[in-house]
Amino acid sequence: MAERRAFAQKISRTVAAEVRKQIAGQYGGSPQLLKNLSVSGNATSTAIPLTEAIEPVDFEEYLITHPPIIESGPLRDLIEFPPDDIEVLHTPRECRTLGQAVPEEGENDSHVRDCIRSYTEDWAVVNRKYHKLGTAFNPNTLDKQKERQRGLPKQVFESDELPDHSSYQDDQDDLKRRSMSIDDTPRGSWACSIFDLKNSQPDALLAHLLDRVPNEEIDRHNEDQRKSNRHRELFALHPALDEEEPIERHCVPDVPKEHFGQRLLVKCLSLKFEIEIEPIFASLALYDIKEKKRISENFYFDLNSEQTKAMLRPHIPSAAISTLARSAVFSITYPCQDVFLVIKLEKVLQQGDIGECAEPYMVFKESDAAKNKEKIEKLRSQAEQFCQRLGRYRMPFAWTAIHLMNIVNSAGSLERDTELEMGLSERKGSWSERRNSSIVGRRSLERTTSGDESCSLTSFRPATLTVTNFFKQEGDRLSDEDLYKFLADMRRPSSVLRRLRPITAQLKIDISPAPENPHYCLTPELLQLKPYPDSRVRPTKDILEFPARDVYVPNTTYRNLLYVNPQSLNFANRQGSARNITVKVQFMNGEDPSNAMPVIYGKSSCAEYSKEAYTSVVYHNRSPDFHEEVKIKLPASLTDHHHILFTFYHISCQQKQNTPLETPVGYTWIPMLQNGRLRTGHFCLPVSLEKPPQSYSVLSPDVPLPGMKWVDNHRGVFNVEVVAASTIHTQDQYLDKFFALVHALDEHMFPVRIGDMRIMENNLEAELKSSIAALNSSQLEPVVRFLHLLLDKLVLLMVRPPVIAGQIVNLGQASFEVMASIVNRLHKYLDTSQDMHGRNSLLSSYIHYVFRLPNMDPNSPSPGPGGLGGSVHYATMARSAVRPASLNLNRSRSLSNSNPDISGTPTSPDDEVRSIIGSKAMERSGNRMSSHTESSSFLQTLTGRLPTKKLFHEELALQWVVSSGSVREGALQQAWFFFELMVKSIIHHLYFTDRLESPRKNRFPERFMDDITALVSTIAGDIVSRFQKDLELVERLNTSLAFFLNDLLSVMDRGFVFTLVKTYWKQVSTKLYALQNPTLESLRLDFLRIICSHEHYVTLNLPFSLLTPPASPSPSVSSATSQSSGFSTHVQDQKIANMFELSVPFREQHYLAGLVLTELAVILDPEADSSVPWMFGLHKKVISVVHNLLSSHDSDPRYADPEVKARVALLYLPLIGIVMETLPQLHDFTESHNQWGRPVGPGTEEQEAEGNSMISQTVAMAIAGTSVPQMSRPSSFLLNPQATRQHGSFSAESSRSLLICLLWVLKNADEMVLQKWFTDLSVSQLNRLLDLLYLCVSCFEYKGKKAFERMNSLTFKKSKDMKAKLEEAILGSIGARQEMVRRSRGQLERSPSGSAFGSQENLRWRKDMTHWRQTSEKMDKYGFIIK
Repeated sequence: MAERRAFAQKISRTVAAEVRKQIAGQYGGSPQLLKNLSVSGNATSTAIPLTEAIEPVDFEEYLITHPPIIESGPLRDLIEFPPDDIEVLHTPRECRTLGQAVPEEGENDSHVRDCIRSYTEDWAVVNRKYHKLGTAFNPNTLDKQKERQRGLPKQVFESDELPDHSSYQDDQDDLKRRSMSIDDTPRGSWACSIFDLKNSQPDALLAHLLDRVPNEEIDRHNEDQRKSNRHRELFALHPALDEEEPIERHCVPDVPKEHFGQRLLVKCLSLKFEIEIEPIFASLALYDIKEKKRISENFYFDLNSEQTKAMLRPHIPSAAISTLARSAVFSITYPCQDVFLVIKLEKVLQQGDIGECAEPYMVFKESDAAKNKEKIEKLRSQAEQFCQRLGRYRMPFAWTAIHLMNIVNSAGSLERDTELEMGLSERKGSWSERRNSSIVGRRSLERTTSGDESCSLTSFRPATLTVTNFFKQEGDRLSDEDLYKFLADMRRPSSVLRRLRPITAQLKIDISPAPENPHYCLTPELLQLKPYPDSRVRPTKDILEFPARDVYVPNTTYRNLLYVNPQSLNFANRQGSARNITVKVQFMNGEDPSNAMPVIYGKSSCAEYSKEAYTSVVYHNRSPDFHEEVKIKLPASLTDHHHILFTFYHISCQQKQNTPLETPVGYTWIPMLQNGRLRTGHFCLPVSLEKPPQSYSVLSPDVPLPGMKWVDNHRGVFNVEVVAASTIHTQDQYLDKFFALVHALDEHMFPVRIGDMRIMENNLEAELKSSIAALNSSQLEPVVRFLHLLLDKLVLLMVRPPVIAGQIVNLGQASFEVMASIVNRLHKYLDTSQDMHGRNSLLSSYIHYVFRLPNMDPNSPSPGPGGLGGSVHYATMARSAVRPASLNLNRSRSLSNSNPDISGTPTSPDDEVRSIIGSKAMERSGNRMSSHTESSSFLQTLTGRLPTKKLFHEELALQWVVSSGSVREGALQQAWFFFELMVKSIIHHLYFTDRLESPRKNRFPERFMDDITALVSTIAGDIVSRFQKDLELVERLNTSLAFFLNDLLSVMDRGFVFTLVKTYWKQVSTKLYALQNPTLESLRLDFLRIICSHEHYVTLNLPFSLLTPPASPSPSVSSATSQSSGFSTHVQDQKIANMFELSVPFREQHYLAGLVLTELAVILDPEADSSVPWMFGLHKKVISVVHNLLSSHDSDPRYADPEVKARVALLYLPLIGIVMETLPQLHDFTESHNQWGRPVGPGTEEQEAEGNSMISQTVAMAIAGTSVPQMSRPSSFLLNPQATRQHGSFSAESSRSLLICLLWVLKNADEMVLQKWFTDLSVSQLNRLLDLLYLCVSCFEYKGKKAFERMNSLTFKKSKDMKAKLEEAILGSIGARQEMVRRSRGQLERSPSGSAFGSQENLRWRKDMTHWRQTSEKMDKYGFIIK
């Protein structure tokens, strides 16, 4: 051994310099040798180390100068992107209703028109038609692989069929078979029986057994046999990588749609009292007692018989079908244990208080009907009289409540549909939780507690409830506050309500999860929802939710409802008789009584709309509480004359002569608009004793009008709440002001009245800028609701600067700043709705579906002088501060030297950035301004908006580049948003100007390209400089930049985008090799993986440059002048070698593939492992990048043709050399399976290797300049064991992935090219290649069911161990201190019976114990000697 080492060293010193060139030429694909050579004096001038960025080929120029030879077919499709690559689709938005939800035709203002347009226009979607063919949507996932493997024939393996016996038993069976008893044959043994031999049938002859067939023919036949029935996709047979969600996947965001919580269908089946004497009216609503809020509008229903309804015919001539609903769908966004379903009953007003009117219902029983017949008839006749006279008015009667979650949780626990009877008798728990449970089924309903049980309303079983008891309403306890106290009391075991005397009744209700699309359903606006087969069927109502907390969802449909809730009135100090008080509510559009609008929704069994609504009357109460809800359909456009009028009446219950039924006792009102804003909220209004005077509607009742008399000296005596559910009115002062100013600008209406201010045109600019800045102060909920409209308006202000008083006002900077601020607020407060890349779902859906360039309607005529395609001026107006040349230089990094606008070679990165950002921008800001003013001299006419338009993507890039400080930081935090906005703007611009087909070099002006270059450079600089301080931000920034460049490859000059990739690469490389930080390398791998996930990745690598016969491959861009062919005597051989090496021509031409393989070579480099240990942890990551690419190519239908697949494989030929180089590091799959392969002993291996080779293996290794192997492994399994083994080998998973990639290349690459390369390999390299293939066989051979079962049991054991460790860590049963103590004890005790660590320490000297014996065998095979 020592002699061989000395010999090797001697050879190395004397002749290595002479022969290394020849060996390097023969060895194709050693990146390490290439790197070494590039450093040495023998390197050619064109060799560039793999760690340095290389200049990419000018893609567009190359396509022009190298026209394809192939005319058509699948190979032709590799050359260029398909013409239908990008589509701009205008897809109609899905409408839930049969008719479009829009206001009636009329004079709507511009804000209403904008809102309606925002809610009705089609989605503007950019579709990359082949995007799903990129690696992000690789079908080789575990689920999809199972589907694709279904068609495979079932394999039966001999090893699985053999009986499982010991070898001794097998021998015995074999012996028995051979020594058969003579008695088993008719006449002795077969051998002795000539008779039997003569009569036996011969076997069939083997045809052509003795024919002479040429060896080539046999080989060809065998090859055909091997290839027949072979599965075409290799990766479909290989288990998918165990990865999380692939980083390159950009999921399409959900379509914006109306918000709904969990939905509940409530059907009211019947309501029956002990006596039936009059109509009873019911309402349902949901209450959250924790939030003390009613969380739904009221649902009114009528279960009276037709006979009973007839009593009210004089007052209700006909009932609209929409008011006959008996079922409703409730939505609950925040379901919890505190939600109650409250049922309130009302009856027709009659003389007497509630107690007197309820008494008959408590006293009379149905069973005693015959006995009490006369009394009941008398009551009925009284009721008829009251119905005829007072049928218009109602009075409170009774109420009850259902603890909703109890029903849901209980019904969910039952095995079938549930029927519950709810009563008050024999209760052990609180009233609403305990039922007098007669349950159809075997199990009784147990009481559920009010803890934090699951509150899901989507999966419980439908339940039918029978409510048997109601509570009488208390005349002085009708307010919501009283109700919340009652509901809270219900949940207590000793409920006060238990002691009350109930009104006996039977109300049957069905509660079930609502179906997805219920039939015959009406929206809260009474529009018919799909499907609605028949308009004559009794409908179900969709009940509007008032969520307990804010819901952050943008508006998508028109809704404009107003809910007026009178709460209380105090007439205690009013003079005169006013005791039975009702409030008449009217919505007026003028002051005349005839101006009452028919916009108040009917309740139950009445007209659909009415002009007035009355509150219920509390008998003889001067200070009544109310619990009404008056629902109003607001007109789309309101004026100063719209108001709500409240008229207070005293109702005479007794019929007296000369006494009117209604006596007005007071008036008050609420103007709908105050300074242009909708008035909502709580009001405490004074009440006038007289009719309001003329022109009262424009004033508030708080204003003391002269000559008017007021109740209680003009004090507030009437409490009312007004709530709007509107997608027109923002109800936020800052948003209102911004929209008002923008619309005043649109319509050129001055002065504008906002709040107490009258804004004239001369101070409009300052107000507009302050209103834009003040958007940061607005509430988040209205900002989100009007997000689409708000962002649209900010975009419009950027691209169409307004003209105010003859001056163009540039609002680009202000709009960009507030946009960045809004986006960051959404990310900060709505962090739950983000994807894996940190993209907020609301914002990404805005970009994907809503955003479009202003005034680019697809239905408008083709762009002409007035459209975008005409004279487009890129006007950036004078800024408040011209950007200085030194701006952003502290964060600038080197830019691409290929920029044609940079004169000379910059002396430093800062100079380079300065030359782009400084001079270019200042020159542009001046030029743009002058060109714009020349073309806009006619602006003195004050047309309001600038007739020429800027392009949004150009303005956005410019504003971003010149931004600084907190604005720039805000934009960086959410860079993805601005990048995606920019890309969509670019595509829309190209689409609407018919430039998607134009040459890419002519699509964009230089100034825009400069801004993009500066942007990419500075962001790459941020990534490099901040990754140690703020890794989370840098990860987001890194992926955002990668996706941006990926998108640009579809629309911009691809050579230019490659230079941007190089800019990033260069900056990261410089920092990476200075710091040697694995985080930075990991970021770069993520960046590369995203870039390479492009659906036309193969085309981007110019694969057609090799589409010539393999005997003479066409030269790459620089290979014609390359001197690297000095290693080979034949130029043609060098061209073949170039295809297998990461040579400069290869990396220039196949730019992205070159980057991928370069990263693989550098990270897996065995020699670098000792000096760059931080790379070791990235093996799996870089291998998965390659695996993912090849797996995607394998399943791509575009590359199904074998010839096309061969061209794709040519991009990966250097992979063969890279894997050969890493052979010593690969996991050894041959260890336990040597019985069938090559010999294992050290002597036999060396003899075989040296005997079969023309050159001794040792000599070949010495000539190559590497140390002599000291191990026993088939042939030359590794070159330098000490160096490579220092950091261990690859995992089995990584090795398997790398080997399957290698096999894919070998399987699909052109056989002639491979054959030519193989013939030029040295003996040592051929040996290594054979070893590699031998390892592949060992890795992928089928080892029988037993091996799989053993592997599965080990995996299960490992997972159990991990689970135990995780439990320990979570429960804290073992901490770091205990672990340290345990280890030290184990080492001190040094006894086999001690701790795990102690026993392992002693195992070292007990070689009979398996743990160390196995390890030592493994180490031996890798060439280590354990002493």
